[in-house]
Amino acid sequence: MQSINITVINPRFMAVFFGLGVIGLLLTLTTFRKFEQPRAWYGLVGTVIYLIGTIGVTLVGNMPLNDALAVVNPNSAAGAYLWINFLTDWTFWNHVRTIAAAIAAVLFTLAL
Repeated sequence: MQSINITVINPRFMAVFFGLGVIGLLLTLTTFRKFEQPRAWYGLVGTVIYLIGTIGVTLVGNMPLNDALAVVNPNSAAGAYLWINFLTDWTFWNHVRTIAAAIAAVLFTLAL
């Protein structure tokens, strides 16, 4: 997991991960004049869910766990203890991200 956390920090991943939030915001802002149309609300709600449920959860939930894991020796007792807690907590937040991203994708599709 330590090597995955290092590998994932690259320009391509960051562009896709954060870029979708930026694109969602830009598209939402461009449809402000059309908010009387139900489809515009799907885009707005999809953007909010993506930003909070995917990016927000990553920054507040997953990244602190990744940072804690990065500094521990995986072969130590402290590393084993941290790993047990890491698995439970990280998996929970990852499920939240996955569900939020799926809901946002459905809402973006409906907005089209």
